[in-house]
Amino acid sequence: MSQHILIVEDDRTTRMRLSAYLRGLGYRISEAGNAEEMESVLSLDPPDLLLVDINLDGKDGLTITREQRAHSRVGIILLTSRDDQVDKIIGLEMGADDYVTKPFDKRELAARIKNLLSRIADIGRVQSRAVPLEYFGPWCFDRIRRRLVSTARTEQLTPQEYAVMTLLADHPGQTLSREWLQEKIGRSPARTNDRMIDVVVGRLRKKIEKDPSNPEWILTEHGQGYHFVDPSTN
Repeated sequence: MSQHILIVEDDRTTRMRLSAYLRGLGYRISEAGNAEEMESVLSLDPPDLLLVDINLDGKDGLTITREQRAHSRVGIILLTSRDDQVDKIIGLEMGADDYVTKPFDKRELAARIKNLLSRIADIGRVQSRAVPLEYFGPWCFDRIRRRLVSTARTEQLTPQEYAVMTLLADHPGQTLSREWLQEKIGRSPARTNDRMIDVVVGRLRKKIEKDPSNPEWILTEHGQGYHFVDPSTN
């Protein structure tokens, strides 16, 4: 089945032209002129990717991005006529995957869409072979975008934080030694004075724990290592 793209754009002419162009590339396209129409489509036929105009009447694109990212991993590309760096930064911080300023080159937008959908498909194929932890407490571990998301905020992960978080989340309830974690992320376990894992775990705790000094999720097993609390038992 063709990949499904939902265009949320209040300018009818722009929306129709973009829809026709993307249909010509083989995508299945749905259209919405505002957030309410978008919700109707989402409830009946969830898309693989949202193209959202940031400057919608009523609920704008930034609000839509924040709300979708709190519970969904759908791809999001923001479209806007405002060439404002602040809008771009806020959009990305709220969880958008990309940002294109109007007027845009259709071929460039098509390339960005293709690349994002390919990344999403690759992650989906990897995850279909296992059932890794995704949700715990108020958090969603968004592996596609390498971030932790709650309704209150989004925490972007560094490469080391993402690697350690992935290993912990893939082994909930199991104690993982520092040496094993170091080896898995490509760090030599022979470096006995290397406290990198402790530093990374400390940074993760500051991002996800209510009280990092008294953690609820990433626990220390003294003399053994760390383990992530299985949310099914919490």
